[in-house]
Amino acid sequence: MRIHQGSAGARVLAFGGYQPARIVTNDELSATVDTNDEWIRSRVGIESRRIAAPDETVADMAVAAAGKALAGSGLSPADIDLVIVATCTPEVMIPNTAAVVARRLGINAPGAYDLNAACAGFCYALANASDAIRAGSARHVLVIGTEKLSQWVDWTDRSTCIIFADGAGAAVVGPVAEPGTGDAAEQAPGVGPVVWGSDGAMADKIYIKDRDSFIFQEGQSVFRWATTALHPVALQACADAGVDPAELDVFVPHQANLRIIEAIARKLGAPQAKIATDIVNAGNTSSASIPLALSRMIEHGELSSGDKALLIGFGAGVCYAAQVITLP
Repeated sequence: MRIHQGSAGARVLAFGGYQPARIVTNDELSATVDTNDEWIRSRVGIESRRIAAPDETVADMAVAAAGKALAGSGLSPADIDLVIVATCTPEVMIPNTAAVVARRLGINAPGAYDLNAACAGFCYALANASDAIRAGSARHVLVIGTEKLSQWVDWTDRSTCIIFADGAGAAVVGPVAEPGTGDAAEQAPGVGPVVWGSDGAMADKIYIKDRDSFIFQEGQSVFRWATTALHPVALQACADAGVDPAELDVFVPHQANLRIIEAIARKLGAPQAKIATDIVNAGNTSSASIPLALSRMIEHGELSSGDKALLIGFGAGVCYAAQVITLP
């Protein structure tokens, strides 16, 4: 990998998303576990979720989402020199998913690594991509969040099977334009400083014990933590980016639970901002949820180029990360 001249900043060039074809409704789940549509909607806000086919892999979904992002960026595979895959559900630990995905996309010999910060993974990976571009370690970075949580869910456990789902989202990140080239938007930093952290004392609230176990979540503890600890992180990300919450166009939190999303949004103090609620029809897709929600909103014409978006990811570890970005 070549070392490039560092850039004054990084910006997102395009997003892409992918969801499996199979839709699983609340009514379908109620046929196998003690639940119903009203109970699920009232507690987590989910109406349906997408579940991957048995032979559909984390890499398959990553390739589909990344291919859309790459096409939207106007770049070729040869322009990508770093691939970062955020995932906590790879089929295997070796080889890493990133190298496999890069090969399938025709990206020749990029830097490639996987990153596991659970549901905060995409924000962590986006921050790493921005830092690599600013430092000159890379010029164009493909960032992907991809998960197949369905293979780690006990489908008889009501506390988890109603929440988790599958999917992938991706972004292409590049340098801002050099002074004197491009327009003002292309010269302005488009990925703000990251505010991130962790609390290992809560590691036992969301975990998978071993390779023969299913995901466990202590829902009430996670809910209390998310609704009390995260809005200061979001506000700090705004402050570090020099953006007043009143200037935000959209708020895109990890799609964990509709009640958590609404609670954080109320404390944010940005009533004018649109709020991503992909959770309703996509479920909780962990590291894929933020780019998947953004790609859907962009495709549906709900957002515009130049909009200011606040992202915040949070999940097992527990880990969290937030940054403000300018939409492509």
